Amino acid sequence: MGIATLEQQPEHATPAIVGPRTARKPALPALTGIRTVLALGIVLFHFTPPHLGLLYPIIDNSYVFVGCFFLISGFILTYNYFDRAITLNKRDFWVARLSRLYPVYLLVLIVSTRMLQDEWASRSHADFWRGIILTPLLLQGWSPALATFGNTVAWTLSCEVMFYAAFPFLIYLWATRMHWLNTPGRLIALFMALWALGMLPHILYAAFNPEHLAAPVDRYTSTSFLRFLKYTPPPYVCTFLAGVTLGKLHPLLTFTPRQRLVVAASAFTLLGLFFYTGAVKHVPYLILHGGFLVPLFSLLILGLAGPNPIAAVFSIRPLVLLGEATFALYLLHFNTFILIHTYHLPERLHLTALEPWFSYLAIIALAFATLHFVENPGRKAILRRFSSRPKPTTTPA
Repeated sequence: MGIATLEQQPEHATPAIVGPRTARKPALPALTGIRTVLALGIVLFHFTPPHLGLLYPIIDNSYVFVGCFFLISGFILTYNYFDRAITLNKRDFWVARLSRLYPVYLLVLIVSTRMLQDEWASRSHADFWRGIILTPLLLQGWSPALATFGNTVAWTLSCEVMFYAAFPFLIYLWATRMHWLNTPGRLIALFMALWALGMLPHILYAAFNPEHLAAPVDRYTSTSFLRFLKYTPPPYVCTFLAGVTLGKLHPLLTFTPRQRLVVAASAFTLLGLFFYTGAVKHVPYLILHGGFLVPLFSLLILGLAGPNPIAAVFSIRPLVLLGEATFALYLLHFNTFILIHTYHLPERLHLTALEPWFSYLAIIALAFATLHFVENPGRKAILRRFSSRPKPTTTPA
């Protein structure tokens, strides 16, 4: 979920050989800022405080933000790399992506060792050892039974690794064979087709109830098929590809700041109406989980991907600073919150009256510390060791 350095060069409808030197792209700080809001929504969804008032309809459904992260991921990767589709060094791309994921993930594995006691007690020994093998390799998400092994939220990394593995091949194929798609009308049609295709398995399950469930599916329903739909990479492929398509569409839409403001305001208005008019209660959980809101999230991304007053709000420094730490925040929050209460830290520090806000602030502080002392140094060390790019040399004075 880390956002790489943003650079831009004009896109073309026909393939072109792009050299390794590219013009710097404008930053998209509002997309970093909105990640803060999405990540905090997920934290509050998992550990919901009382008395949320007006925020409750959104927080109670914030699981949908995970799909929005995949959409943003496809958009940002395309924004960042598509002008290098022909010349992209695959090894350097993969090293750069994994250098952002693995240092934090390794820390989370260490933090989560306490959870292995519960895994041993609740699983068969065969499943436990499979989880022990698959989880460090970021492959646990491919097993519906083991997707939440050790850290409930880490299954998303199995999805990201698959997307990263495929992305260089995808953009090369697009640049050399699929450039006929690069018109606004065709890209919008492709986006809608991907959205419909991604929704189809969830719609079919809701319509036919293949596992003969006695009650409607909700967030607590757990069967093998439902865990496949919720936690494994294939159901999220279309959402990621929709993000890639959106990334290709973005430079072809010549929005003025006022038009972009209208797009962003429309997205927020429609999302607000969906959550606050009760419409959310009429969409089955599984369909909402399966990407029902992808078109509205896409409007939001387009609205925040350029200058306008709403983008300026999400570009304020505190939101952007925390947005840079959202990968660590997301990956650490679940087990850290549990460990804080397993070891009764609020009670020991005589801060029980401040719960759960003490726990939230502790997790945010840990996320910032992880960004500065683990994620950034680890990324730089991995790039120095494994990147094929020439290392800087010093000349004697």
